[in-house]
Amino acid sequence: MAKALSKSQIATTLAENVGITKKQSVQFLEELASLAYKQAKNSFTVPGLGKLVLVNRKARQGRNPATGETIQIPAKRVVKFRVAKAAKDAILG
Repeated sequence: MAKALSKSQIATTLAENVGITKKQSVQFLEELASLAYKQAKNSFTVPGLGKLVLVNRKARQGRNPATGETIQIPAKRVVKFRVAKAAKDAILG
């Protein structure tokens, strides 16, 4: 299994393919991430990849695997990434 690309490798590849400097591509990646963090509460879509959304989880019963004791897990908000259909089709074929 191949290793995941690092931020530096992504920036280098992006810079080469688009024809910009590596510094500009790093800045673009950082700005995209910053914008995604700020807009996630309204949902943030990256065209062709997917969407960041906030989801409310209900309170539920859980179990401590070490002791088997039943515990109450409180309700909370979580961030989810929903993969776009185009990305699924391109990756899975």
